Amino acid sequence: MTEKLTCIVCGRKFPKGQGIIINIEGKSYTFHSKSCALKFLRRVIDEAQDLGIKRVMDEVEREFIEERKKREELRKKVI
Repeated sequence: MTEKLTCIVCGRKFPKGQGIIINIEGKSYTFHSKSCALKFLRRVIDEAQDLGIKRVMDEVEREFIEERKKREELRKKVI
C-alpha cells in the first residue's frame, strides 16, 4: 500500500510519488499541486523580504540569465 502525504496548504491527501516535495535542511514541505506550492512560496518570499532575500534572488536570477545565454550561444548556427 502506498504512503499518503498531506498538502500543507490545502490539506488534500495524495500518494507518495505524486505532488511536489521540497526538502530544506532535513524538513519536508509537501504540496499536492504546483498551485499550492506556488501559493506557499509566494508567502515565504513576501515574509522573508526583511531577511535579505532580495540579494539571494538577484544572484539566482543572474545565474539563470547566464545559463540561458550559454544555451543560446550553443544553439546559434555557425556558417
